[in-house]
Parts: sequence; C-alpha cells; structure tokens
Amino acid sequence: MTSPAVSSGTTFSNMNQTLLVELLTEELPPKALARLGEAFAAGITAGLQARGILDTGATATAYATPRRLAVSITQVRAVAPDKTLREKVLPVTVALDATGNPTPPLLKKLAALAAATGVASIDPAQLERAADGKAESLFYSYTASGTGLQAALQAALEESIGKLPIPKVMSYQRPDGATVQFVRPVHQVIALHGADIVDLRVLGLQAGRTTLGHRFLSKGAITIAHAEQYGEVLEAQGQVVPGVVARREKIRAALLAQAGADTVLMPEALLDEVTALVEWPVVYACSFEEQFLAVPQECLILTMQTNQKYFALTDAAGRLRSRFLVVSNLATDDPRHIIEGNERVVRPRLSDAKFFYEQDQKKTLEARLPGLQSVVYHNKLGTQRERTARVVRLAGAIARALGQDAPAIALAERGALLAKTDLITDMVGEFPELQGIMGTYYARHDGEPAEVALAASEHYQPRYAGDALPGSATGTTVALADKLETLVGIWGIGLQPTGDKDPFALRRHALGILRMLVEKRLPLSLPHLLAEAAAVFAGNAAFKSPETDALAFLYDRLRGLLRERGYAPHEIEAVVAPQPDTLDNLVERLDAVRAFAALPESGALAAANKRITNILKKAEAVPATVDTAVLGAKGAPQEQALHAAMLDCAPAIDRAFAAADFQAALTRLAGLRAGVDLFFEQVMVNADDLQLRENRLALLAQLHRMMNRVADISKLAS
Repeated sequence: MTSPAVSSGTTFSNMNQTLLVELLTEELPPKALARLGEAFAAGITAGLQARGILDTGATATAYATPRRLAVSITQVRAVAPDKTLREKVLPVTVALDATGNPTPPLLKKLAALAAATGVASIDPAQLERAADGKAESLFYSYTASGTGLQAALQAALEESIGKLPIPKVMSYQRPDGATVQFVRPVHQVIALHGADIVDLRVLGLQAGRTTLGHRFLSKGAITIAHAEQYGEVLEAQGQVVPGVVARREKIRAALLAQAGADTVLMPEALLDEVTALVEWPVVYACSFEEQFLAVPQECLILTMQTNQKYFALTDAAGRLRSRFLVVSNLATDDPRHIIEGNERVVRPRLSDAKFFYEQDQKKTLEARLPGLQSVVYHNKLGTQRERTARVVRLAGAIARALGQDAPAIALAERGALLAKTDLITDMVGEFPELQGIMGTYYARHDGEPAEVALAASEHYQPRYAGDALPGSATGTTVALADKLETLVGIWGIGLQPTGDKDPFALRRHALGILRMLVEKRLPLSLPHLLAEAAAVFAGNAAFKSPETDALAFLYDRLRGLLRERGYAPHEIEAVVAPQPDTLDNLVERLDAVRAFAALPESGALAAANKRITNILKKAEAVPATVDTAVLGAKGAPQEQALHAAMLDCAPAIDRAFAAADFQAALTRLAGLRAGVDLFFEQVMVNADDLQLRENRLALLAQLHRMMNRVADISKLAS
C-alpha cells in the first residue's frame, strides 16, 4: 500500500515544451565567453536531468554573445514523473517489542516520515518486513510526486551559476541596494517554457520574456513570445547571432570572401576571441603603407593579431600583403569611417615595430653577448651567458660525436653562442613570441653563415607535439644541446617533473630529443649524451647528476611516443626494455619485431626465450663459451643438434644485422624453433654433472644473445 502523492508544485499548459533561459549582461570577458556559455548550458541541463524534468531525446543548445548567456532545451516536462521510493525505517529489533507491537521509537519515526511525505499518518501495518543483511528491518514504500519545473529550474539555475568557470567574480549593487556577485552585472532574465514564463528569481531579478538586441543596431525591448523562436527573433529583430559556432563560421566565411585570391591568416585562438567580441559580425578590408613591408612580416602579423585583433593577408607565395581584414560589430552602408579608423589605429603599432627593427640592427648579436650576463636563467644555474657557454660546449661535443668536420663543429658552436642573444633585443622584448625568429633575421643582417642564422630559430624546434624538426645540421645540433642542457640541468637541481607538474616543460624537451634522434636517425648514444650534458655542470655545487633517472625518463617518454605512432605495447617493450644505446634504427627494429610476431614460430620462440632468461637469472655462473669437447663427449643429441643449427644460422644473422636488415635477422631465428623445442622437451639443463650443466648454460646464454640482438623477444610471450 502506498501513501498519497506529494504536491507537484507549479503546472503549465503543455507538458513537454522547449525551455529557454537567458541572462542579459554587460560585456562578458571575451577569452572566457565560449567556456562560460558551454558551462552555463551544461549546468542547467544536468540539473534538470537529475530532477527528472527532461524527457527522452531532450537536446540542449548553448548560446553566448558578448552580452548574454543562454540555453534552449527541447522536450522539457512541466512536472517530473512520480517516483516509487522505498525507505528503511528501523531494524525489527528496535521497531517492535517482544509481543510484536510498535515501540515508541517506531511511532516517532513514522510521524516524522508522515510529515516529510505529506500524509496524515502512516499505519505500521503498511510497513514491509524484509531481510537487511543478517538481520531484518521494516521498510516504507510510497510514491513521491515529481518535482515541478519551477522548483527544478530555480535549483538548477542557481547550481549552474554557482559552478561557472568565472575568471574573476564581480560584486555590484542592484537598484534596490542588494549586493550581487557574478562575472558581470546582469540586467534581465528570461525563463520560458514554451510560451509560458517560469516564475523564478535569480541574481536579484524576476524572470520575464523580454531581452535586448544589438547595442547599436537594435532599438527597444524585444519580446520572445515562444521559447522556440529565440534564435530566429534575436537575429531578425535584434541583429544578434546568438550561437557561438554560427557566429564564428559566419566570420570565417566573411574573411575568406574578403580575402579573395589572398590567404587570410586566422589562427583559431584569434578567431575565437573575435567571435566573443561581436554580436553581428561584419568584415571590412583595410590597408597600411607599403613601407612597413620592409619589416619582417612575422613582426607585423603578430602586432596586428595581438594588439588589434586584425587578420593579416598573404599572397600565393606566402608574402605579407599591405591589406588586412577587421571584424566589426557594426554594419553600415558607408564603412569609410570604420576603415579609416582602423587604419589610423594600426599605423602607430606598425611604426613601433619598424622602429624596434631598425634600432636592433644597429648592434650585432655578438655584441649583445655580454648583456646575457644580466639575464638570470635560474638562481642555481646562473645567467643566460653562463648557460650559453654550457650549450656551446655541449653542441661541440655532439658535433664531434656525429663525426662532423672542423668547419661543421665551428658552425655548431657559433650557432649555440648566438642562439639566445635576441632575447635582449627591443623587438623580442616587445613580442617574446618572436624569440628565435628575430635572431635569424638579425644574424643574416650581421652576415653570419646561413646555418648559424637558421640555428637561432631552429634550436627551439620542435616547440610542441607535431611541430617540425630543425631542418639544418647546425640547427639540429644546437637544438639537441639546448634541450639536453635544460633537461639535465633542471633535473640536476631537483626540479624534475612530478605528477602533472612540469613547470620547465621537461617532458616536451625529452620528446624533442627523442624525435630528433629517431626521425633524423642520429647514431648518438643516449647515455653518452646525458653524460656529456652532466659534464658541463661540473663545479656547480647545487647540481647533482641525474643521468640514471633522466635515462629512465627518456625511455619512458619513448614508450609514449611509440604508442602514439601505433605500435603495440608488446612490440614497444621488446625494443625499449633492453634500453638500446642508440635510436637511429629503432623503427627498423620495431618493424622487424612486428613481422617476426606474425610468424607461426614466434610464440614458441618467445616463450622459450622467456624461459631461458629465467634460467640464466638463477644461474650462479655461466661460462662465456660452449666447450665443444664436452658437448661432443657428454651432450645429448638434442643439444648437439641445437648447437649445430645455431652455428649454421649465425653467419646469416650476422650479415643481416650488419646490414641493419633486422627483419631478416629475426626471421632466420624461426628455423631454430624445432631444435629449441626438442632441447627443452628432452634435455635436463640442471644436470648433476657440473661440467655438463655449465656447458648447457653456456649454450643457452649463446642462444639468448643470438635471439635478443634485435630485440628482447621474450616480451612477445603472452
């Protein structure tokens, strides 16, 4: 038996309707707008979903403009469905006395339940007696009416507002004197369920059905008659494109149309920011004087994008045009004032860039070297000048390890010497994003060799996942030296990555090192590189060599890099677990392992290899070579046959290995499977005869070395 339904609250004329909620605000922070809009919509949707207000198939659409956050949700009920609830009352031993009559605690509990569920009383006979673990308890089942939309939306809206990712909360006073906190002052609230206003109050405002359109292109209040008409009415009457995605794509299309045959430079971050600055986007073409094109185009592009939010244009060859595009929030038949105003605004910025460029060229990069002494790199590692000296030494060591000639070594050291000098130029001081790029321009101006100039920008590569590697030999050498010095130096003063914290981007530096070694096939020893890097810090009392830990870190990063490239975990472990000294033929080893794993003999050989590994680990001493006299006199036919098969295939494996044909080397091992199987089936390795036992261990050790020259194939065993 169930109790009467609890009151459901407010009802509406239609059960399932579209719901609209809008907060009309003052200008919201553009960089946070899209995130705020998504969070606002998601929070309200989740809150209504949790309260059973959303019907099956309900969909939410988020809206966000500089002056509003809104969400439209379809299939919203007026009242949530009733729920059957079952609540534990008390254990039987507490609820009933020895004669089975209700105890005072039970009667008190039932009175409280009756008040909570809105019924006059609850008869103890209505209770269900059921097992509760090892004991028994009394349970009360009742039907609770679903929450009404008004109460559900009030709670969901307040929850969503409280959880918004607001960069900085603003406190302001309403006209009635009440203090309100939100990202920006809110002036009006819409809450509509179909054509009906939902009676709620939030941020000191009563919900209604009116809003405002574009600040300049629209006049007076706009009435939203029905929730489903919101986007259409706002665009037609208010001159507002409320959807972030729709507005961004409208801007993108307009930019492309205005660009014509030129290419418009529109990084997504800039496009997103401009989208958050306008409600009715219109694109206009502007221009600047040709004389500014004498300045490196990266400087002009950056100043237009960063300071003015303009979109630069390039021709088919990638050269900057003196024409640029602006996204305005005003549509007009005569845009001359808008165009002239933007051209007037950009001119001083371009003049500054031109001035910085011309001033910087009056002093060579080499002449700036002493200035690096005043730039602190890290208080435990000294200045940028001291760091430069370390990178120069390390770059020279890497060039020599690569077998480069004296002129190439000199280029590497010169490139490392000048690589950071543009940090103290006026242009990089104004635009830090141009470090390296300006170094290349200034080095060319100074008459430095082409590779030295390129190294100034290339030594930062790769800057991020997927970025291009340095293109020149000098740039590669300096990039390796720079990243190794950072990795080893920062780790050596105890600032290695921990958890998700990596303030010095050592993971990124490690991946850069690995990518250069693997993709450029550099025959450089990883342990040797780390030792060379540690050596340049000799004499620094704060530095403790991290070579062992850094090496393990690099191999771990290598595993992640290879997983991203589609290699299976067992393939990666087979190649990486032995900690290969060099990575120049890593890809060939991986491909060979993959091909070997596909052979029918691979499983058995991998299992045998794993067994051999375990046997050798337990052995106290293993002779270096097989004693053929003992093998011939005492050996079983199976071990003699295996040894003969090993001798037979060894020359072919040696030739394949020398030619870096690792697939052929591993494939040749497949011919040993029958002999290996027979050996383990019929030969006792730990024989009582010490001489025989040691000889069999030597045979297995020789087989183990032969099997694992390319990779540790035991890792392929399931």
